[in-house]
Order: sequence, then C-alpha cells, then structure tokens
Amino acid sequence: MATSSVSVADSALAKSPAQSDSRVPIRDFSMVIALVVIWGFFAIASPNFISARNLSNLTVELSITAILSLGMLLVILGGYIDLSIGSGVGLLGAISAVLLSQHNWPAPLAMLVAIIVAVIIWFGMGALIVTQRIPAFIITLAGLLVFKGLHWKVIQNSTIPVTHGGEDNLYSLLTTWYLPPIWGIVLGAAVFALLATGTWRARQRRESFGLSVDTREVAFARLLVTGQLIALFVLVCNGYQGIPLSALILAAAAFMVWVLTQHTRFGRYLYAIGGNEEAAHVSGIPVTKVVIGTFVIMGLITALGGFMQTAYAGSSTTTTGELLELDAIAACVIGGTSLKGGRGNVVGVLFGSLIMASLLNGMTLMAISPEIKYIARGLVLALAVWMDVRLNKGK
Repeated sequence: MATSSVSVADSALAKSPAQSDSRVPIRDFSMVIALVVIWGFFAIASPNFISARNLSNLTVELSITAILSLGMLLVILGGYIDLSIGSGVGLLGAISAVLLSQHNWPAPLAMLVAIIVAVIIWFGMGALIVTQRIPAFIITLAGLLVFKGLHWKVIQNSTIPVTHGGEDNLYSLLTTWYLPPIWGIVLGAAVFALLATGTWRARQRRESFGLSVDTREVAFARLLVTGQLIALFVLVCNGYQGIPLSALILAAAAFMVWVLTQHTRFGRYLYAIGGNEEAAHVSGIPVTKVVIGTFVIMGLITALGGFMQTAYAGSSTTTTGELLELDAIAACVIGGTSLKGGRGNVVGVLFGSLIMASLLNGMTLMAISPEIKYIARGLVLALAVWMDVRLNKGK
C-alpha cells in the first residue's frame, strides 16, 4: 500500500519543477538587465573590473557564493531556511585550519574531520526541525550563534593560516590552483560537445513522444550563444592564469545539484514537500528522511564552502564566513527561488550568485567603506524578497 502511494506521488508530482518555474522568463529578463547594468557601472567606475586578473578573482568569489547558494536552494525548496551556514563556514574552515597548521595533520585528513563534524551537526539540526516540529528559523539561528562562538574558541580569536611552514597543500590550492590554458581550451570544447549532444538527444526524445520542441533555428541559436559564452569564459581565464580550480568545483557541484533536483525521486519529493508538506505526507512521501537528507547535504556543502572561503582568505579569522548566509539567500531569491518553497532551479541560483558576487567585487575595487557594503547587501536582500512576493501574488 505504501509503495503504491509513493508511486502515485511520483507520477503526480513529476511536473513539479516545471510548474514551479512558470514565471522564470520574466525574472530571467530582469536578471540579465540587472547584470548588464551592474557590470557596465563598475566597468566605467573602475576599469580594472573587466581586467583578466579581476575577472579571474571574481570567478573564485562567485564559486564560493554559488556553492553555498546551491545548498541553500535545496533547503528552501523544501520550505525551510538555514541561517547558520555563514557561521558554519567559519567554524568548519577553522577546524581544518587548526588541525593542519597547529597539529601538523595532512590537509585531506584535516578536511575529512571537518566534513564529519558538518554531517553530524546538520543531521542533528535537520532531525530537530522535522521530528520535534521546531521552526528551522529558530534552530538555525541558534546554530548561527553557537557556531560563531565555537569558531572563535577554536581559533582563540587569532589568525590561523591554511598552510604549514608556508608550503602549499590541497587546502590552500582550492583557490590558488589554475588549469593550464591548453587544458582549459580542451575542457571548454568538451563541455560544449557534451551540451550539444545532450540537447540533440533530449530533442529527439521529446519528438519521439510527440511533445513540442523549439525550432531548429532557435535550438541552434541557443547552442551558439552557449558556445560563445563558454569560449569567452575560457579566453578571459586564460588571459590571467587559466581556469581556477574553484570554478571546476562549482561546475561539479552545480551539475550534481541539477541532477538531484531534476532527475531523481529525491528532487521530486523536495519540490512536493515545499509545495505542500501535508499533502506530501498523505501521498506517502518520506518527509522526515528527505528533510534530514537535505540538511545533511547542506552540511557537506557548508564544509566545502568553508574550505574555499578560508583558503581564499589565506587564513581563518573571526570574520570568516560573516553574512554569507544572507548572500546565499539573496542569490536564491534573485534567481527565482520562492521562500515559501517548491520553486527554484540551479540556473537561476547561479545567475543570482553572479549578481551578488559582482556587486561585492565591484564595491571592493571601488574601495567602498564597509558600512556602505552592509547597506547595499541589505537593500539587495530586501529587493529580492519584494520581487519574490510580487511574483508570487495570485498563486
């Protein structure tokens, strides 16, 4: 009986991701305009913004923000929120940095310990939220405070480097290693070939089922634009030192989250829970397991973001990870993820993350004071939530 209920739920909810994005084209249009305006403004105000070196740095900064935003996407899709990831980034980065720098542990082992800690903590938070019916806002807000205090205790309010004896290791290379230019070109060509093949096969499948497809001209134009963007990215990165390792990590994370949300039962369940948790329970969906699993994935992603953020800064300090949870939430909402749950996608989150990373990078280049940065981030978050409310009216 339970199996048949789940099967019915699968078939009934198979369209959830598609239905949830009915207004994405409007938002996509506004995001592209916003990105063009932001880049145009900073290019004029600070010509170094479009230099190969800065765009490479922007890619690293984007990778950190986007990876955390992808984890936040999963949590928000289920109708929850996680306010603890910024402090978690600081704590998990600090644990691995201390083990590496002060206790001479190998970098992989130090990072593995931090990952285990992350899984245990986020499993516990997810279990409390879903089994004890405690609002995620409260539990993760408590986590924000606890993790911040533990972070400061772990580093003893000092600065802990991510190297030992000044030597590079796996930890420090996360944001300092670059793919050789020739391999960047090969990788770009391979990615485009895979995208073209996947698009062609998907088109054939839709035609075989009698479903509507884009005209050949439209499909070709999309592939052409995609190819140009890939080529531009590779050329810009090769203009400095090559494609950063952090960009490859982001690409892998984005692909895995995309597969998880669009091509697995877990993803369909997540959309269903965010759309109507009570109906999901009635349909036989294992809500408890899915929600706890989502928070465990969030913990893994927070650990990865912690390693990358700490490596990018070169050390763990008391400010590591500060406000990253708000940047991740803003990136998700800007990208079309509904704070009510049940709607959102990877591409939108990547766009939203690019907007947030561009704003912060540009303001840093212009030497804008920290207080103005805080104001700008707050206004962007408020605007993103307002957009979410406006686009949800009538639903």
